[in-house]
Amino acid sequence: MIRIVIAEDQRLLLGALGSLLDLEDDMEVVGMAKNGVEALELVRIHQPDICIMDIEMPLKTGLDVAEELKDDSCKIIILTTFARAGYFDRAREANVSGYLLKDSPSEELANSIRVIMDGRKVYAPELIDIAYSKQENPLSEREEQVIHLIAEGRNTEEIAKQLFLTKGTVRNYVSSILDKLEVSNRIEAISRFREKGWFK
Repeated sequence: MIRIVIAEDQRLLLGALGSLLDLEDDMEVVGMAKNGVEALELVRIHQPDICIMDIEMPLKTGLDVAEELKDDSCKIIILTTFARAGYFDRAREANVSGYLLKDSPSEELANSIRVIMDGRKVYAPELIDIAYSKQENPLSEREEQVIHLIAEGRNTEEIAKQLFLTKGTVRNYVSSILDKLEVSNRIEAISRFREKGWFK
């Protein structure tokens, strides 16, 4: 019997996934979590074979949990709406066994679980395409320092002090960052940089 823990913050989907997998003769859902912290607890209590997780959950994301369970015997499947290169890269670094999109047919999930239990990895084809067409980070080293400080909530004056630059120079860097990332403000820049998986 394949023992499964599911972590999903949308209760309706959590219940539906649990019911669907319980219908499989060779699978048993032993725990259901509404956030990443609960998921970690349930994996430690039940020692399941598989943990299926959403990415964007409260308290800890699915990727945070995957990184914490990297050396655990439990195999991780990320089941998400987001086909983003940055997320996929983090998932692969955390050695997840599967990365599937929520719009996949339900029988595909059960089949993927069996394939993963045989020691193979399963990634949605869309993600493979994204991984191969991945763009390089266009920012210079100094621009990267600036965007990291922006992400920390620093204003122009604070960035200038920390990097020993004039405020005018910082503004020029910010303008160049917005230009290269093809966005119109700092918040969009942080979001785009994060989405691409360029924050180290």
